[in-house]
Amino acid sequence: MKRIRIVLIFIFLNGMAQLFSPVFAGEKLLAGTAKINITPPQPKYPVHDSLYARSLVLEVDGARIAFVALDLGGYTNVSLAELLKKRFELKEVYFCPQHTHSSERAPQEWLEKQIVSIVEQAVRNRFEARISGGYRSFPQLSFNRLIMRNDGRARESWLGDEHYRAVNPERIPHGPVDPAVGVIKLEDMAGKPKALIMNYACHPDVAWNNFEISADYVGYAVKYTEEAFDNTVTCLFVQGGGGNQAPLFKDGGRTGPDDPRPSDYDLIDRMGKLLSVEAVKLASGLYPDPSDKPDMKVYADSLFFTGRYDKSLYYNVHFSVIAFNGRYVIATVPGEPFIKFQIDWKREIQPDAVPFFFGYTWNGGKWPVYLPDIRSAAYGGYGADQGPGLIEVGAGEKIMIRQLENYYRMMGTFQ
Repeated sequence: MKRIRIVLIFIFLNGMAQLFSPVFAGEKLLAGTAKINITPPQPKYPVHDSLYARSLVLEVDGARIAFVALDLGGYTNVSLAELLKKRFELKEVYFCPQHTHSSERAPQEWLEKQIVSIVEQAVRNRFEARISGGYRSFPQLSFNRLIMRNDGRARESWLGDEHYRAVNPERIPHGPVDPAVGVIKLEDMAGKPKALIMNYACHPDVAWNNFEISADYVGYAVKYTEEAFDNTVTCLFVQGGGGNQAPLFKDGGRTGPDDPRPSDYDLIDRMGKLLSVEAVKLASGLYPDPSDKPDMKVYADSLFFTGRYDKSLYYNVHFSVIAFNGRYVIATVPGEPFIKFQIDWKREIQPDAVPFFFGYTWNGGKWPVYLPDIRSAAYGGYGADQGPGLIEVGAGEKIMIRQLENYYRMMGTFQ
């Protein structure tokens, strides 16, 4: 029997607003996916490897949400989100830029048409699906780029001193990091994989200054993963809490577009391949629980913040908790959240469910730029106590506390 419960509550209290989004349950999970090239038709810089957008539409009893993963540095688009919701009857649409530093955005109208096209294809290509998910730890490919120094302050890894060389050429595994890749797998009823979400936390800036178009290690990771499944699978990459995470495989960068020294794509390839190997191993061993009944719950919310130093700045930050079958739980957070929030979220949700942390994921409101944890904000460094549009201290903690509360409310745990 079709069951759809829709509750819409607006609460304005102490400068904060809460939105309780629809909760859907039913007997079928439908999934659809598509992929399209979004490399600018007339790029400013040479194209080393193409940029793509990939979509995944998920539906329970006619109630749909969509993820759009983009090989871009960042992406928000209120009008396009509303168009997609209206045209394809989506309750929520999540733009997930993977944050490559070597991207170049195509002209707006052309790019929007490409995105509309892949969402349309995904809706048209829906199939009855089963879901599974998990994550796998392995030797870390990232390090924490805010390094504590002798004076008791943290500084960026690209600044050297008497102890640490700039850009960390020795590949010292500074922490904290989350050394795990997460995978959500959608397969058809015959058990054939059709779509994967790869979730990993690390800046895609192996090429520090590139002056060429590339999806960096992410592009290689999803390419190798799709090839491992004979290109019958669409692999979306969704960034984690990568705001302070840098790749251990690091190219020092070019000085400018006329610098004859090429970017080191061997490093990019190597990191992408290593990540793909782990993701494929994980995906190949994931199986849906036969006792699961298809179910999708979405709890969308928002909080208001001001700037850390500039109190005239105003941030309406939107975020969501999404649960499938009561077993796989996603926290979506926009901006560049620090790794502590991903680690804490996973620790809090286990063992009740399999947790995933989708950073850099926008579904409305204002992009908050960096979201440092309080400790990082105190010790400093880029994104922690300096950088563009810094949000008030503690914003990340408040968001994640609300996310945890929303999860338990959504699951009916609170009495």
